[in-house]
Amino acid sequence: MNEIGHLKIAITSNDLLQVDANFATAKQIVIYDVTYDEASFLDVIQFKGGGKSGGEGKRGPGGGAGCSMGDPTGGASVDQIQLRVDAMQGCAVLFTLALSDFAAVKVKNAGVFPVKMQHSREIDEVVAHLQRMMGSNPPLWLRKALGYGVRNPDYLIEREA
Repeated sequence: MNEIGHLKIAITSNDLLQVDANFATAKQIVIYDVTYDEASFLDVIQFKGGGKSGGEGKRGPGGGAGCSMGDPTGGASVDQIQLRVDAMQGCAVLFTLALSDFAAVKVKNAGVFPVKMQHSREIDEVVAHLQRMMGSNPPLWLRKALGYGVRNPDYLIEREA
């Protein structure tokens, strides 16, 4: 669960600069911690082969402890969707260019709210838009992700405390 007022978000990206990748084939997932007025890069999880069979996620310097893992399956087929869902552990929101209904269900079941983008956008632009949404009457899904009770209309008072 996120600390109130903080969101840990996941972004699918092939170039590390924009939301430009399909969830199932993204070369990496970028993780940020976003508050009302700040955003911090936390980690990047890279996937070999951009989602092709046999690639596994590898954590980067933000949380991977510098470990490079071999192929734990010995070459067996890997469930790329589940691999990516597992990589987003602790995230509240996923921003992606596209994802299948099957992937959306897995993401949602993991407690992550999927946001499908209609076109590529710069990561900074997505973060800034999210911060604007957080600050003024956020939608119900965002209030829940922020840790506010959905029945609590006084979430802004809690934010000030």
